[in-house]
Amino acid sequence: MDNKNQLKKQTILSTLSLFFQSGYSAVLGFAANLVLTILLSPQIFGIYFTVLSIIAILNYFSDIGLAASLIQKKEIEDKEISTVFTVQQILILIVVVIGFFASPFIVSFYKLPVEGKFLYQALLISFFLSSLKTIPSIFLERKIQFQKIVFVQIIENTTFYLFVIILALMGWGLKSFTVAVILRSLIGVIVIYSISFWKPQFGIDIISLKRLLSFGVPFQMSSFLALLKDDLLTLYLGRVLGFQALGYIGWAKKWAESPIRIIMDSLSRILFPLFSRFQKEKGRLSRLIEKTIYYQSSLIIPATLGLALIMGKMVQLIPRYSKWESALPLFYLFCLSSLFSSYSTPFMNLLNGVGKVKVTFYFMVGWTIATWILTPILTKFLGTYGFPVTLVILSSSFLLVQRETKKIVPFLFLKNIVPFVFSGLMMGVVVFFLTKFFVFNLPFLLIPVVGGIMTYILSLTLIFKINLIEEVRLLFR
Repeated sequence: MDNKNQLKKQTILSTLSLFFQSGYSAVLGFAANLVLTILLSPQIFGIYFTVLSIIAILNYFSDIGLAASLIQKKEIEDKEISTVFTVQQILILIVVVIGFFASPFIVSFYKLPVEGKFLYQALLISFFLSSLKTIPSIFLERKIQFQKIVFVQIIENTTFYLFVIILALMGWGLKSFTVAVILRSLIGVIVIYSISFWKPQFGIDIISLKRLLSFGVPFQMSSFLALLKDDLLTLYLGRVLGFQALGYIGWAKKWAESPIRIIMDSLSRILFPLFSRFQKEKGRLSRLIEKTIYYQSSLIIPATLGLALIMGKMVQLIPRYSKWESALPLFYLFCLSSLFSSYSTPFMNLLNGVGKVKVTFYFMVGWTIATWILTPILTKFLGTYGFPVTLVILSSSFLLVQRETKKIVPFLFLKNIVPFVFSGLMMGVVVFFLTKFFVFNLPFLLIPVVGGIMTYILSLTLIFKINLIEEVRLLFR
């Protein structure tokens, strides 16, 4: 019983810490995004997103799922830890060296300015430094001590955004990103080793490696397919549509996905090790997945809908922000796709947690093939709308993931989302009305925000007898 209570305590503390970190980063990111999108052009943002995607591609070649294998295992040995670290560092060094030698080709292919080349190389260095944090992070994740990882991320994000803003104000342009990513990585490595110290050990145990790869390879292949589906596609769009159009897409996607980045990214990091811990207990898994659907719906539905309803006013009212008005239709499409896709996340985590990694791999194969078939076709006919329309179509396939998960663990889905969908729609009507008739400047945006929150809570309380405050109290009891 003590272990169960301890695990629950660590889970709740970790969840709250991740939510705090996500919220803190969102506020910090919002402030930075505001400053940067005022000071910098869509073209610079397009270059930044392109270079980030190139590094993301390299990242997938630096791991073969070994870190996930250590998290998923019930118990781990020292030889497994040293094997994972050694193999990962060998792969990373190979990738970084290839990345540096490929610099002239990358610069030529994407017609990057000199500042773009330096940013690309700075991200390669940052990529190597970040890899040194893997093993200390794994130790903390296995113990469900995400609050310590969160502390590191808060320091990293503060460093990054603070230097980006300061240097952008000083007129450094794209170079502000270059300096910030290096400083973030250096500080992150120092801090995490001070919290979760591990003396690097080298060595490869072949038997351990084979055992870890049996889970790691399919897991990493799914991640690699996500790369082909997302980051490589960003490079394709940058080439086909140009940096300005990609800047609009990046802006719209970043804003639309902010609720799921804050909520689902936090939940996902905890759900995978948690589902792994209970992989043999179907009753517990069933209750856990239902609670996940319930709580994510209570937060994501109103957050996404509310953001969609006030974004138009934000673009109009924020000084020098009207240049992003052309991206609003893209933003609304991304909002819909992000809402749908958020429901795939817990099911995919459950399937991975119970060892059904091949099932998630098959889903990723289907999504990747469909993305690369639909996006070029729809981009040809719809231009910048091709990619977001593709995401809306594919994200609706969360229903198929749900059906597959039910074959392993029984659970109720509609019962846990209907109250929040209905209350969210009622909130939407109120926010739409208040935004249309009562918002004249930025401070007045508080009127629809407060009105929407009150409507949502009252609808849940009066119609569905759901008291969110009581729900939180029971969760902590």
